[in-house]
Formats: sequence, C-alpha cells, structure tokens
Amino acid sequence: MNDSPENPTPDTAGDPGSAHSPLVGTPADQLAVAVIGAGAMGSGIAQVAAQAGHPVVLVDAQPGAAEKGLEKMAGAFDKLVAKGRVSREDADATLGRIRPLTTADMTAVPPVGLVVEAVVEHLDVKRQIFRQLEQTQSPTTVLATNTSSLPIDGITDEASSGHDAALHGGTSPRMTAPGRVIGLHFFNPPPVMRLVEVVGGVSSDPSVLEDAAELMRRWGKVPVRCTSTPGFIVNRVARPFYGEAQRMVEEGVVDPATVDLVLRRAGFRMGPMELTDLIGQDVNFAVGESVWRQTGEDPRYAPTEIQRNLVREGRLGRKTGHGFFRYDESGTPVDAVPDEELADRLVGGPVATDPVARTIAMLVNEGVDLVARGEATAEDVDTAMKLGTNYPKGPFEWLAEIGADTVRAQLAELDAAFPGGRYRASEAL
Repeated sequence: MNDSPENPTPDTAGDPGSAHSPLVGTPADQLAVAVIGAGAMGSGIAQVAAQAGHPVVLVDAQPGAAEKGLEKMAGAFDKLVAKGRVSREDADATLGRIRPLTTADMTAVPPVGLVVEAVVEHLDVKRQIFRQLEQTQSPTTVLATNTSSLPIDGITDEASSGHDAALHGGTSPRMTAPGRVIGLHFFNPPPVMRLVEVVGGVSSDPSVLEDAAELMRRWGKVPVRCTSTPGFIVNRVARPFYGEAQRMVEEGVVDPATVDLVLRRAGFRMGPMELTDLIGQDVNFAVGESVWRQTGEDPRYAPTEIQRNLVREGRLGRKTGHGFFRYDESGTPVDAVPDEELADRLVGGPVATDPVARTIAMLVNEGVDLVARGEATAEDVDTAMKLGTNYPKGPFEWLAEIGADTVRAQLAELDAAFPGGRYRASEAL
C-alpha cells in the first residue's frame, strides 16, 4: 500500500480528529457502524458490516426506506439459505445486528466508531451530512464517504475545487477535524464485489487510512489505496474503455454490437456498449462528466456526443428498454447482432481502427500517468482494475506484455489521426 508523496502527513497537533481511530483495536461486536443511505449500495454495505460481526444502524431520511432495505436483504438471505450457501443461523444473526433508523438529522444518529455515507452523488448533500455528524459523534469516529468520483477535500472544505464547485454549487463551513474523513468506495453489489478503494484527501490522517484498509481486510475485502484524484483509480483509468469504443462508433469504424464482440474476444467480460447499457447511460455519463470537469475539461476525458445524445433522448439502457441496444421485457437485447467478419478484419490492423489495441494503449497510458502523479501504486492499479471492472489484466501487466515503445508508438499514431490532446502519451512512458 502506498503513502503518496502528494498526500503528506498533515500537521495534526491539537486536532481531535487525529486521535487513534477505533477501527482496528476494537472487537467487532463492540465497534458500531452507521450506514447513511438505505439504497442498494448502503444496504449492501450494512450487510457486509453486519456479516463481519458489527452492530449496524441503517439510516435513511425517507420513512420506511431503511426497513425496505432490510426486507430486501432478508429476501436475498432466504435465497442463499435455500441454496445452502448460508446457514439460517448466520443469516438471522446478520439481520439481527442491523437496526433501521429514519431521520434526516444526522445528529440523531447514535454514537458509532465508523460512519459510511452512501447517499446521492451531490457534494452539498454530503457536506451537510458530515457537518452534522461532526457535531455529535466522538472525535475518534471515522467518517467515510462511498462517493465514486467526488473529491474528499470537497466534502471537508468550504467549497470544492475547480469545476466541481460550479457543477455542484453551494458552500458550508470547513470541518474542524478533517483528518478522520476518508473515502471507502465499495463496488456494486457490496456483498459480492471484493474491491474497496480507500481514498485519502489532503487532510486525511494516514493512520486512519491504514486502519480503514485493515478493517476492510477483516471484512473480507481487498483494499487499494489512492489519493483523492478525480474518479479515484477505477473510474478514472476505465474512462478509455467506454470512450474509445464510443468514438469508434461515432467515426463509423464499427457498430456497437461488433465492438462489444471484439473486446469480449480480447478477454473483457462485457463489451463497453452492453456494459454502459447495464450500468445506465445516465450514470456512466455523469461519472465521466464529473471526471472531465474535475480535471479542468481535459480532452482525455471529454464525454462523447453519442452518449450525451442517448441520455438526452432517454435511451438509458436496460432500465428504459433502449440504449445502444433495444431490450425485451426480460432484459435481453433484441438487436445486438455483431458483424463477425468485420470483427476479424479490425483486429491487427491500424491502431485507429483496432478496438483492442486502441483501448489497451489508452488504459495503459491512464494507469502509468496515475502512478507517475503519485496517486496510487502500480500494484494497486492492477488489482483495482481486475477486481473492480473484471478486466483480464491490469494496465501494468499489459505494459509489461506490449512494451512501452509499442504503446508510445500507438499513442503517437492516434494523436496524429486525432490531434487535440486526448492521445498525448504520459511522460512516464
């Protein structure tokens, strides 16, 4: 795990938030956890914590939402018990550790050792939650956000930095003890996905980050460490997987079904078009746009018009029955018919028309650049991309296989074909 040079140890003298966290030294049954937000992510995180032996308070402002989350969890456990994957005793014990609470006032949340916030991706909402929690929780309580792309420092400071402030708006007082605020980014569904990104802002206490990573291991997860770079590891490095395929379709090189086929053949579990249809075009577009704005509208992350138009037209994927593909009532695509002859021709040709070479070159470039900035280690980048996105290899494994000279040459060819900065090679290559 890395201690990034861009995330130096803060001066914590006199800061009550710099006291040792209770995350590691406290027995699980004595370390209470509060999860704020009872949607799919929050309920899943609550389940993971309860399965690890913690008493959990599942909090939601909407009446009945926490109870509904618990009911869905119980239904999922019933199926696992029926399949023999979980004992009835263990299922009942897990459910018995979770207490639902309806409140919009975070000062009403009982004292706990760890809070995990999993509400809407709106910076002002998160700021308000954390400032209320700071008022009544113990100075040693760790306050974590499950955000997938918003800056940790934007939650603790008076206003977020750069374009994100304009995007989300609003101001609120700076937190008095930002050292205990970190990111714990789980992946959906939390009970199944092993990866957790442990994210540190400029003010996050390194010892709290270390304790949080160890706690995630005790929860059966694989933690990776990174600084609060836009999109963190997975959502930043993954942008080319979606963006290159979308651009190739815009350019008329390939159709959506065929580009999916080509990348599945290369070892990716799902193609980028079917995956964004599954995620939701609006969700994927919002994350990509957030990364783009937070990086000062860097052309590397510029949203594509084809995806922007899908969102504008309400073609959001499976949930609306139409995205890149049309879906029947069972969620099966009815028009995703690839051109296998075209798929064969594209691979091995010029990099601009080879979906595999073009995508992997950009994924390698992103991974190398992130590590060169001191935001994560190469090992954690590879682990994150394989566990968080099910890629067949990590960027640095591909780099070792392909070679830096080849990747540089491929990027130079792309930059010549599409000038403007998107395909500039990382200096670290």
